[in-house]
Amino acid sequence: MTKLNLVCALAVAVAFTSQAQAASVCGSRADFVKALNEKFEEQGKALAIAGQNNLLEIYTSEAGTWTILMTSPEGKTCIIAAGNSWEDIPPTKNLTSL
Repeated sequence: MTKLNLVCALAVAVAFTSQAQAASVCGSRADFVKALNEKFEEQGKALAIAGQNNLLEIYTSEAGTWTILMTSPEGKTCIIAAGNSWEDIPPTKNLTSL
């Protein structure tokens, strides 16, 4: 299953949830991390604290797929974004020249 197909399948599943839950796809962090690793070979790339208490994580693969997860202090993990064509920018590259 391609990343786009998975995201589409998740979107269909979300369509059948309540309106409040339809804003994002949420579940167990352990389940998301396992699926990202097994289905897309994505590994943790970076993490940060967002909004003073949420854990933001970026997962990427050598094939270029990427996923951003957000976990609340209560343990709820949601997919914030996902896509293709991830590319690391070398530390010496000047971003203003892009």
